[in-house]
Amino acid sequence: MASSGPILIAAGGTGGHLFPAEALAHALTRRHAPVHLVTDERATRYGGAFPAEAVHVIKAATPTGGNIFARAWAVLTLIGGTANARTLLRRLKPRVVVGFGGYPTVPPLLAATMLGIPTILHEQNAVLGRANRLLASRVQRIATGFPTLGRVNPKLKPKCIETGNPVRPAVLDAARLQYPGLADGRFRLLVVGGSQGARVMSDIVPAAIEALPADVRARLVLVQQARGEDEVRVREIYARLAVEAEVAPFFADLPRRMAEAHLVIARAGASTVSELAVIGRPAILVPYPHALDQDQSANAAHLALTGAVDVIAQPSFTAEYLTGKLGEALTSPENLTKRAAAAKQAGIPDAADRLADVVLQVAGKFRPESLNETAD
Repeated sequence: MASSGPILIAAGGTGGHLFPAEALAHALTRRHAPVHLVTDERATRYGGAFPAEAVHVIKAATPTGGNIFARAWAVLTLIGGTANARTLLRRLKPRVVVGFGGYPTVPPLLAATMLGIPTILHEQNAVLGRANRLLASRVQRIATGFPTLGRVNPKLKPKCIETGNPVRPAVLDAARLQYPGLADGRFRLLVVGGSQGARVMSDIVPAAIEALPADVRARLVLVQQARGEDEVRVREIYARLAVEAEVAPFFADLPRRMAEAHLVIARAGASTVSELAVIGRPAILVPYPHALDQDQSANAAHLALTGAVDVIAQPSFTAEYLTGKLGEALTSPENLTKRAAAAKQAGIPDAADRLADVVLQVAGKFRPESLNETAD
């Protein structure tokens, strides 16, 4: 394609937004399309991994929660960020701006719509997020990670197209690994709680494992994400129980760890659910209960329809419940194999290419040299 202007990807500075944005960037660069990233300060640590010709930082804030002064300051920050984004977009003359959600995407997407530059939103969750709801009426297309999308104005549904959630190359590499066998008698369990970890996992999982018979515990090979403040406590419990366990706040090679697991216990963020499906692994999902839009519950419900995962509300996620589920898994491994296959069938491994098709189609209809310098 002609590279008269870059494709500008806008993503909030968390893994949940940046990972699918990174996957799209890889798909576009394979097609020789120049890509720039615009994000906030939190994401600068990802700059080396993100396949972009340049990374631009625009200030942003979230105008929800906090007191009235904090919300007012956030609004002023977004207004200032939009002004800065207009200046940036006039200089770059991007062919299209693609937003992946989070309030850091509001300034560049809003500036683009003011300047007449085509815009696309990608919604990773099964419920349209607040920032994306703010922008949805202004954009040309809304790409969705799941077959249905809640909290979207019915009038906007003709803009929606299901692409799936783009997954990183590391996930596609992990998806090539077959579901692990049990010939050695070891049962591999992965426990993760989202990008920040989850206290409930550190409280419930060790207690559930302690309730298992000693000979069953001896079969476990455990990888568990735990917050820094929980890490020592969790590690000491497993040491006392003589359980082979690796405990850390973060695992850089999480897709490979997921592929090596017989069973995953996790939250139900969009990236986690999509990676489980693409790699093809059974799971117990505990949606984050305090989300305003209950997006994780909606994400989990889609995968639950396949039979690949059990979904349990956090108040019901007790040590007794989990001990029972682990016992079932250990005594009926053939059921786990069927669930892994069901998860795999639900995955969309080419989501990044599907989204790239949409992006290039929209970009092809716009001539950056026609950008109106006086547009409002």
